[in-house]
Amino acid sequence: MSITTISSSEFQQNASETMKAANLGPVFIAEKGWPTHVLLSIEEYQRLTIGDQKMSDLLSMPGTEDIEFVIVPSREPAQGADFS
Repeated sequence: MSITTISSSEFQQNASETMKAANLGPVFIAEKGWPTHVLLSIEEYQRLTIGDQKMSDLLSMPGTEDIEFVIVPSREPAQGADFS
């Protein structure tokens, strides 16, 4: 699986080439150097959304080692869990 990163202007100029690249792996579309969108083939999207996959499983997939995973702390007060 290959991972491609392009700018949003490159995506606008080369949409058909970008879709071809998405058949080989995810395409990250960046604005101002930061990924804002991901283009996937429908097969890859369905594979990722079907079933009960855990976040840890998704992050351990081949090709994801360069993905920066940032957890932003919430400023909202914690709420109790509803176990009913």
